[in-house]
Amino acid sequence: MNNYELTLILNPDLSTKFDEFQKKFEKTLTDINFKINKLENIGRRQLAYSILNHNKGHYVILQIEGPSESALELESKLKYDTSVIRHLLLKVDSPSLEDSLLLVESREAKKVPIEEDQLQEKPKVTPVENNDADESADKEEAKDGE
Repeated sequence: MNNYELTLILNPDLSTKFDEFQKKFEKTLTDINFKINKLENIGRRQLAYSILNHNKGHYVILQIEGPSESALELESKLKYDTSVIRHLLLKVDSPSLEDSLLLVESREAKKVPIEEDQLQEKPKVTPVENNDADESADKEEAKDGE
């Protein structure tokens, strides 16, 4: 059995229906003799460039285990699945059971706006007094000194 890491970018319209997609995809994987070790649902993110007229995509990272013959079958199924915009299947030596950097980054991004609002205070504006009388007195002193 080989270990694989599968990264999927799904149609962003599936974000609300991800549970249905997940059940269907897990069944597909078990049908072709794959075992899911870990699933990370990262959520919607901005794409670097537009893919099939989508500017956002729903990211999912899976750590799976299965035979190499099944990997070829999985690739062909992903290629023709309309809900998958892009996929990347990598063979890895040992599965990483830690959270991916993408998941950690998305969690921090969700926390940051709240913290920034709490940390940032609006600057206090102090009115500047117009001291025309003081300035004219200074000008007169300068003229007297000449």
